[in-house]
Amino acid sequence: MTPDKELQDLRDALKASPENAYIRRLLINKLRGLSGFERELEREINTLMKLEPHDLDLKQALIEVYHAQDKNSACLIIFEELGHPELLTPETRLIIARCYLKDNDLERAGMLYRSAIEDNILLADNELDQAFRQPSTFEADDFNFEFEDDDEDERLLSKPNMDFSDVGGMETVKREIDLKIIQPLQHAELYRSYGKKVGGGILLYGPPGCGKTFIARATAGQIDANFISVGLNDILDMWVGNSEKQLASYFDLAREKKPCVLFFDEVDALGAKRSDMKQSAGRNVINQFLSELDGISSNNDGLLIIGATNVPWHLDTAFRRPGRFDRIIFVPPPDAAGREAILKLKVADKPNEKIDFAKVAKRTKDFSGADLNAVVDIAVEGILEEAIKTGVPRPITTKDLLRGADQHRPSTAEWFTTAKNYAMFANKGGLYDDILKYLK
Repeated sequence: MTPDKELQDLRDALKASPENAYIRRLLINKLRGLSGFERELEREINTLMKLEPHDLDLKQALIEVYHAQDKNSACLIIFEELGHPELLTPETRLIIARCYLKDNDLERAGMLYRSAIEDNILLADNELDQAFRQPSTFEADDFNFEFEDDDEDERLLSKPNMDFSDVGGMETVKREIDLKIIQPLQHAELYRSYGKKVGGGILLYGPPGCGKTFIARATAGQIDANFISVGLNDILDMWVGNSEKQLASYFDLAREKKPCVLFFDEVDALGAKRSDMKQSAGRNVINQFLSELDGISSNNDGLLIIGATNVPWHLDTAFRRPGRFDRIIFVPPPDAAGREAILKLKVADKPNEKIDFAKVAKRTKDFSGADLNAVVDIAVEGILEEAIKTGVPRPITTKDLLRGADQHRPSTAEWFTTAKNYAMFANKGGLYDDILKYLK
């Protein structure tokens, strides 16, 4: 029997017995698999629903036929009346996700789409994937959507076993952090008696490799606080709305474990200028970040938030408002005394002999901490190459370090070229005065 003959027979049977719900359902099921019969299908479903108004399968069939006719609002009305999306098939949830997407409700669309493909991965849809992906190079499996248990908390938390004595040089930076952050935390009651909050936010900026992350960790060790380090991978998520939830989860964990240092590396990636963003998802993350810094719905007292960036000029100006990252500290390459201290720390656990650290420090002007580490590595590699040939290992000498310094170029030069332009031509409020001072 041909499909057309089957349809006509069902129509004739229903015409002879219009109250027969079984025959009408057979006709509906037959029409659901065909295209071009949407209006007839819609009419038959609505007729049967008068007899069976709570039938879930009929409502899902009606959602299908409305969607086929681009009646997205009608689909959403039926869905919202149901109130239990988990009862729907993954295919119907996918349809509703498309409807919400066209209605610009990305959060609900993303939630339903994720739910649908979790139940049936074959429903993955390129259009919806593109709509919900953030501008990121990461894959979906690289992300954890929520903190699920205490084990996750323990993985994120650490108690640094270092303090400022382990940081070579950086005396000015350490002094500023001590005065503005550590003293208030160590004398909390005194500060509260004058209405001063304990904690707050500081922004560390400067060329890469100069110890911003290291000084943040040492700060936590100095005050015996918990330390949580957050990177771009930990926040950004392919699903719209989940990046904000991830960010809020880190702040909640830090508040729960205070005193705590919450450190954001490459904070410019999370707090870029909103005017430069084409997608609303990125702006939503920034707004969430600002809200968490303000502590609008939670108390940030006893919580120290440290952000580190190599490009402060890319950070949204709202982050520098009082009460947020209002303490901005320039972390320059180490001076001669700092370079000498860093070199001593770098070779302390290696065989060495009568090294003139001052001489090496003089030869390594503008070298960052990472550059000095490279100098030591080059020196060690030279000694190892020599030892393989002779079979006799020897300690590191001044000559080895000087040779390493001659073979390596400071990585900070390019950064200062860019920074100088911003310091000279975009220095509103004297933000980059420390850069000009250093260059002089």
